[in-house]
Amino acid sequence: MSSIRIAVTGAAGQIGYSLLPRIAAGEMFGLDKKISLQLLEIPPALEALKGVAMELDDCAFPLLEEIIVTSDSAEAFKDANLCLLVGSKPRGPGMERSDLLKDNGKIFVGQGKAIAENAADDCRIVVVGNPCNTNCMIAASQSDRFDNDRFTAMTRLDENRAVSMLAKKANVTVEDVNGLAIFGNHSPTMFPDYSNTYISGETAVDVISDEQWLQDEYIPAVAKRGAAIIKARGLSSAASAANALINHVQSLYTVSDKIHSIVVCSEGQYGFAKGVWAGMPVKTVSPGKYEVIENYEHDDFAKEALTKTNEELVSERELVSEYL
Repeated sequence: MSSIRIAVTGAAGQIGYSLLPRIAAGEMFGLDKKISLQLLEIPPALEALKGVAMELDDCAFPLLEEIIVTSDSAEAFKDANLCLLVGSKPRGPGMERSDLLKDNGKIFVGQGKAIAENAADDCRIVVVGNPCNTNCMIAASQSDRFDNDRFTAMTRLDENRAVSMLAKKANVTVEDVNGLAIFGNHSPTMFPDYSNTYISGETAVDVISDEQWLQDEYIPAVAKRGAAIIKARGLSSAASAANALINHVQSLYTVSDKIHSIVVCSEGQYGFAKGVWAGMPVKTVSPGKYEVIENYEHDDFAKEALTKTNEELVSERELVSEYL
């Protein structure tokens, strides 16, 4: 039985608490892969992380070979085959987005360098910590060892939310919704592309036949879903984020024609500025390798949405230019 080393940052946080047992149980890579977890936290959270590790031990997962608990990034990323960068500095009350970008920039500069210096040759990196598009760009810019295509950021939670909402509106199962992609930034400017989505083999626009709802209610509902969950339960959407990360990795490592959304480095597709990191539709062509689907067509409404989210990504790149 083969094994895989998975580094997880911010591992004592809410997402980590939901994520780690599911990885250890084999949900991410299947039941024929042994797991070593290398868990990174800041020093004040190490004691809490030790408690999480104790719980993982108490689950007696057959696939879980080893747990490393550390505040040393070199140790956390050593020989890692997959790095899940979940931790980031949250936005505090009254904090400007520009300050958040710069504070996280420092974190992801350090982690990008540590990954380049310590990870396994086949390593792939997934950024979850927000603002994830720009944090991913910063981490990738520090790597003189791994190409940009080794780095992706997660927009799968947005995709899952968007698929679920369409399925409910059309009164079908989520399996009946195909081809939906999230374009652009993981922010309120994201564009859930309903116009290239199919429901039970027909276009979503034909099935739902209410473009005003799609434009004026559906898109804002997807974009603001996280805020709605915080308002409802008083805490962020950790369980669904952990689930989306598992889905992201499953799709990235499973060869299929099925389209899924990930954040990748733009080569100019769909009008995105070259070098920004934007959500786009992809399919997996070999384990860990993807190709961008470039044949989606967009009307004026969609093009305007893509322009808006691209402008935000370019602005974020300018704000963190000192780290690139």
